[in-house]
Amino acid sequence: MSKIKVAVFGCGAIAQRRHIPEYAANENVELVAFADPIVERAEEMAETYGGKAYSSYEELLANETVDAVSVCTPNYLHAPMAIAAANAGKHVLVEKPMAVSTEEGEQMIEAAKKNGVYLMVGHNQRLMPPHVKAKEILDSGKLGKVLNFRTSFGHPGPEGWSVDGAESWFFRKEEAIMGAMGDLGVHKSDFIRYLLNDEVSEVAGFISTLHKEGTQVDDNATCLLRMKSGAIGTLVASWTQYRAGDNSTVLWCENGVMKIGTVEGDEVIVELTNGTVETYKVGAMATNEKQVPSGVIDAFVESIVTQTPPAISGEEGLRSLQVILAAFESEKTGQIVKL
Repeated sequence: MSKIKVAVFGCGAIAQRRHIPEYAANENVELVAFADPIVERAEEMAETYGGKAYSSYEELLANETVDAVSVCTPNYLHAPMAIAAANAGKHVLVEKPMAVSTEEGEQMIEAAKKNGVYLMVGHNQRLMPPHVKAKEILDSGKLGKVLNFRTSFGHPGPEGWSVDGAESWFFRKEEAIMGAMGDLGVHKSDFIRYLLNDEVSEVAGFISTLHKEGTQVDDNATCLLRMKSGAIGTLVASWTQYRAGDNSTVLWCENGVMKIGTVEGDEVIVELTNGTVETYKVGAMATNEKQVPSGVIDAFVESIVTQTPPAISGEEGLRSLQVILAAFESEKTGQIVKL
């Protein structure tokens, strides 16, 4: 079988640390081209991994034969780039949040459908080993119904992660549109929907810029969620957890509690009301400091190779985005927003 030819749009942190190395490690892939407006970044990737460098994605699409692309750019470019790639007949893996509005998300899904290509969203939380294990346990039914939950994701902020540090696009409202909510909150809205196999029906959001200076994007959010099943819980996203960042989820259920990512080394803890305690050491969560393979790239490639639509589809990405958009709407209006 011939290798899948892949191009990467945007050569910043997520591309350099996850997408590109993970494509390079996949035997079914040939990396053929890289695009970045700071062309030196694309050139550096091309030198390291082979392939050609371009300063614009349009030029890349016009000159290269590729099967698939990864869109690893500032949020406001996700939709135009994904749509252009789909219209050029390429499968698309787009970073989260997939878009910055419902309309954009719908246009992306439509473009992929019309051109017979796959659209996948990089919600890697679903694929982290502790989360895979947690879903397996929950789906087994031993905990019974989920009644109440909290899920949160926080770290010190993009200045430590982005290749541009404090000058990063993450802090520029016109490029990022959303701050911690678009970066971290959408991971958690996606994960809780997936884990509970349930949809969010109502959202109340408290979203603020509490501590980051010189930016208009949010750095903290706490949201209340009601699920269709009736379960209620909180979702927290923060860029100001300067010590001991958090990527954890706790579910209080009829028959006990499940704690995910709360204790290092014991990634999943199940405490049943009958007194049994089970702990699962199932591999760490990826953090900014400690990269572990995300699984997203392999899943995307697998979809293309086996011609199976991706589980983390555009539709899934859109539903997770709509929860976040509803939280912003709630913050603005002071009302609970129904989905």
